[in-house]
Amino acid sequence: MSGHSKWSTIKHKKGAKDAKRGKLFAKLVKVVEVAAREGGGDPAANATLSNAIDKARAASVPNDNIERAIKRGIGEVEGAHYEEFYYEGYGPGGVALYVQILTDNRNRASSDVRAAFSRNGGNLGEPGSVSYLFEQKGYLLVAGGEDEVMLAALEAGAEDARESDGLFEVICAASDFNAVKRAFSAAGLALEDAEVTHLPTTSVPVDEKTAPKVLRLIDALEDLDDVQSVYSNFDIADEVMAELAARS
Repeated sequence: MSGHSKWSTIKHKKGAKDAKRGKLFAKLVKVVEVAAREGGGDPAANATLSNAIDKARAASVPNDNIERAIKRGIGEVEGAHYEEFYYEGYGPGGVALYVQILTDNRNRASSDVRAAFSRNGGNLGEPGSVSYLFEQKGYLLVAGGEDEVMLAALEAGAEDARESDGLFEVICAASDFNAVKRAFSAAGLALEDAEVTHLPTTSVPVDEKTAPKVLRLIDALEDLDDVQSVYSNFDIADEVMAELAARS
């Protein structure tokens, strides 16, 4: 499993996000609202909205919150106008960081992100400085038996499927994401996670001394209201990752 995906999964299993559930809800609802604004409020005709709703429901966001977000998106209820853009930079050990922003206040987002980098040993880079190190891919974390998962992945046209910590990590082209997702659902396989994300094309090994600093910067960025996602190419040994998760 890619380093950042593994760290996020460990935190999820530990329930580390529970204390920040309200903040997580707000971020997921924001994505629903933007998807409805850009593609309409019918999830049957708007795959991006359908995926956003699925992800919100998987995190137990109340249906009322989701419905209000859709209404704001299609203009039935007044809402903020969100702008999406990315910041690029480097963290301790030279790891690349690609930070997705979704905000109604660009100046606030810029100030907060710069402060998070500065206070946690990172450096902001110029546009294009790290984006080339990432590819947009469909990412699914699937529960089930090896044979049925591998067969479903093969038939759906997934690019890769491999076992990781008792689950299966499936990678596909971003354009094939919805088809692959439907194939797993039709096969009766449970999806622990499913999203279109940015995966690194190369990784940077991070030693035991540097690992806590890298994860501290990523956590600080993810804690910002205007930061939707943080993508990184760090490679931390499983035993180090597990030890750090136990401390968190």
